[in-house]
Amino acid sequence: MENQTLNIKEFLDKDEQKDLLRFLTAGSVDDGKSTLIGRLLFDSKKIYEDQLDALERDSKRMGNAGEHIDYALLLDGLKAEREQGITIDVAYRYFSTNNRKFIIADTPGHEQYTRNMITGGSTANAAIILVDARTGVITQTRRHTYLISLLGIKHVVLAVNKMDLVDFSEEVFNKIVNDYKDFVSTLNIPDITCIPLSALDGDNVVKKSDRTPWYSGKCLLDYLETVPIDLDRNYNDFRYPVQYVLRPNLDFRGFCGKVASGVIHVGDTVMALPSRKTSKVKSIVTYDGNLQEAFPPQCVTLTLEDEIDISRGEMLVKPDNLPIEDRNFEAMLVWMDEEPMDVNKQFYIKQTTNTTRARIDSIKYKVDVNTMEKSQVDKLSLNEIGRVVFTTGKELFFDPYHKNKQTGSFILIDPITNNTSAVGMIIDRVDVKDMVHEDALATINLKELGIDESHFEAINKVCMELTRQGIPVKLMK
Repeated sequence: MENQTLNIKEFLDKDEQKDLLRFLTAGSVDDGKSTLIGRLLFDSKKIYEDQLDALERDSKRMGNAGEHIDYALLLDGLKAEREQGITIDVAYRYFSTNNRKFIIADTPGHEQYTRNMITGGSTANAAIILVDARTGVITQTRRHTYLISLLGIKHVVLAVNKMDLVDFSEEVFNKIVNDYKDFVSTLNIPDITCIPLSALDGDNVVKKSDRTPWYSGKCLLDYLETVPIDLDRNYNDFRYPVQYVLRPNLDFRGFCGKVASGVIHVGDTVMALPSRKTSKVKSIVTYDGNLQEAFPPQCVTLTLEDEIDISRGEMLVKPDNLPIEDRNFEAMLVWMDEEPMDVNKQFYIKQTTNTTRARIDSIKYKVDVNTMEKSQVDKLSLNEIGRVVFTTGKELFFDPYHKNKQTGSFILIDPITNNTSAVGMIIDRVDVKDMVHEDALATINLKELGIDESHFEAINKVCMELTRQGIPVKLMK
């Protein structure tokens, strides 16, 4: 009995140490996304008996797969989805194998549900784009690939589905792969794998198929179990947005948060932004005990050797590796509100743990996600994407999104309805001279006034106090 208990404990410990892969599926309507995931769950023995009984019953009653079990019903749970045989909302499914845990986001293919796909893909490490072998690369394939590149997803599988309907033709597969790679060459996606499969029959989903002897690559599940995602995170630039100041008693003052990027060790020198005060890390505290180092995506509490005034929304970084500090920046914006953009409205912007006011300075262009054409517009509407310049009420600490997803992303919140109006991916800072509207903030430029930088700390204190009293002043070295 003791041995059995030990084995269960070993099993649970091993299960806890498995890494997690989040991936999304995207594709045109009826390309078989939900069927593929249902098949993946079914063939990897991740469906309970009562689910299987219900699936067989529902397949006879409302399935769209003829005599086959309709695996799509495992994911398309909304009544409207089942009636129309389509996916509308993002469906999340969890399963694990001996090597890895998975969270699948089954995202809708229709253009009017672009925001749902952006939501499902915002945390994904990989993406599976399905293509119908009969129709090949179509407009929606290009749109989904563009959205995936916009989200910075580095690993993409082109799953050429319904190969059984083209007699598993190698020529058809190669033509689709070549067409897709020609299109993707202009986008920044470093890792693309192409797999021929049949979701309905299970070919190359969990096991290699005998019907594709010409295909020498991995089956889909093998690929998902082995795709390397550890190096996708940024381990170079330490960024620690403070979420909460922990003060349980007189003897302890810690700063809670999630390590957004980089690695921190006990004894490392850190700088607090915006005050620019420095100290050394005294300890890294967790529920399970103290650590010597922390890395993303760990949630920890840092204590410092010196008493520094730090609160939520501020950031700890390393003095020799600072983020961009600015109020003006440009970003790719996906509009997610039913109400069209009002460029004269002030929004709340939430970036890392920092929340402040923001206004739209200008819209550089809108991108047509189907043709990739750019056009001049004066506003964005639901599901539209554009390159937009912003000004914020106070300086944000950010990195370009392609370099650091955690500090390069933000959401816009409507101050009246409290809806999430848009999500954005920061491209870079914008110089004041390139802004369309003049900056309303009073600015003190030490260089222009001939004041030595050694007085920066004292003048910065005055500026911060004025800002606290409702007179925002920007200080420039």
